[in-house]
Amino acid sequence: MSFGRLDSGKPNQPISEINMTPLVDVMLVLVVIFIITAPLLASSIRLDLPRTDAARPNEAPKFVTLVVDKSGQAFLNDQPVTPQVLAERLAASAARNPDTEVQLRADTTVPYGRVVELMGIAQKAGLNRIGFVAETPAPARP
Repeated sequence: MSFGRLDSGKPNQPISEINMTPLVDVMLVLVVIFIITAPLLASSIRLDLPRTDAARPNEAPKFVTLVVDKSGQAFLNDQPVTPQVLAERLAASAARNPDTEVQLRADTTVPYGRVVELMGIAQKAGLNRIGFVAETPAPARP
């Protein structure tokens, strides 16, 4: 079965319309890529945060992020730091703005002693506003 035109004796004219199908395909691929990569941009360190109903996003204008991964390694604003360097950088942040908040993200497997140790370093540096970051629990299915 042929889907061509009936031969009317006129020569075939070139189609002057723009084919939108490739443009739509490319745009859909870009949307999918952005949907997949957007959650990964929030933090590059993979953690299993504890869950609580009281966890709400905090809109503090000035903050530093202190992360402790499963091995106990500390990261300040996604950069690995030693305790000495951490104390120096937190003291510099406190000198710039004493109201700077420390947002502490610790993996669920990190010992409590390690978290308290990092809190002590932050308080000695002059940063007393420490917020614990947690995730809300998944809704229970009936």
